[in-house]
Amino acid sequence: MSTVTLGEDLGIETCSDLKLKLAPLLAEDGELVLDAGEVRRIHTASVQVLCAFVRTRREAGRTVEIEPCNDIFRDAARLLGVCDVLGLPASNDNLKTVENAA
Repeated sequence: MSTVTLGEDLGIETCSDLKLKLAPLLAEDGELVLDAGEVRRIHTASVQVLCAFVRTRREAGRTVEIEPCNDIFRDAARLLGVCDVLGLPASNDNLKTVENAA
């Protein structure tokens, strides 16, 4: 089993680096765990990279788990409607707020 730490910042400025970090792992056999426990900032572009990565690995029959997954990461996935794609339990809690950095 391999674990990749996603780090604190998954802002739009880091999505190219994230893609480069994950690309070699697309063909890696065995279980892969993405550690989202330290994420403090996340933008849609990085979520899109993660969705494409997870989907591609799963289509190839390779597993991906996101664990640990903090509330910031989970809220971003919930608001973007990609919990299923990322394999995260869906929540019906639409009352949480997320900072709008714009």
